[in-house]
Amino acid sequence: MKNRNNKYILALWAVTLLSLPQASAQKKDSEINLVTLAKQNGFRLENRTLQVLMDGNRQGVRLDEKPDANEGVAWLPNTSFSQGTIEVDIRGRDILQRSFVGIAFHGSGERNYDAVYFRPFNFRSADPVRRVHAVQYISLPKHDWPVLRKEFPDQYEKGIDPAPDPNDWFHARIVVDNETIRVFVNDNATPSLTVRKLSDRREGNVGLWVGATSGGDFANLTITPP
Repeated sequence: MKNRNNKYILALWAVTLLSLPQASAQKKDSEINLVTLAKQNGFRLENRTLQVLMDGNRQGVRLDEKPDANEGVAWLPNTSFSQGTIEVDIRGRDILQRSFVGIAFHGSGERNYDAVYFRPFNFRSADPVRRVHAVQYISLPKHDWPVLRKEFPDQYEKGIDPAPDPNDWFHARIVVDNETIRVFVNDNATPSLTVRKLSDRREGNVGLWVGATSGGDFANLTITPP
């Protein structure tokens, strides 16, 4: 009996040791090189153009503004995301109604996706009502922000405390499971937004998202499974 237990313990150790390099590789593989994708024209673009962005230690991409266009998305190629964590550095601008920046996921076509996005011009507004509208979840095509704000006021959009600089980079961590979406900003241990997922989509494409009339900067994107 003792020899059998020893063999069982040794087998467990072997499985653990073999899995360590694989786990490290999986984490490394979650990093998305936005610059390389941009240079290879790897993004599938909707309503925007895109250029490489070098800003100090950050290397990423910029989606341009389109004053006469609806939302814009730069979809990642060959990416099917279901559950897990999406992390990214984002920069918008402190210009009223001209800066909407975020991440689309579970996408299956134009205006058929879920998204989490930010309104930097509301981050530190003197108006307390605007401050509550800092981070937003939407699920298109049925649940855009006007519908959610009217039918579920202050449920699918929240403020961020402490609020980031509206003109500087901030880090967003979006945790998605089958039923719930949580959004963390910078080093905050408490989510700024926790919502029930509104669509029945369980997987789909991931994209860099900007709102109507808006552009935005993105860097350091990672996608990690649960």
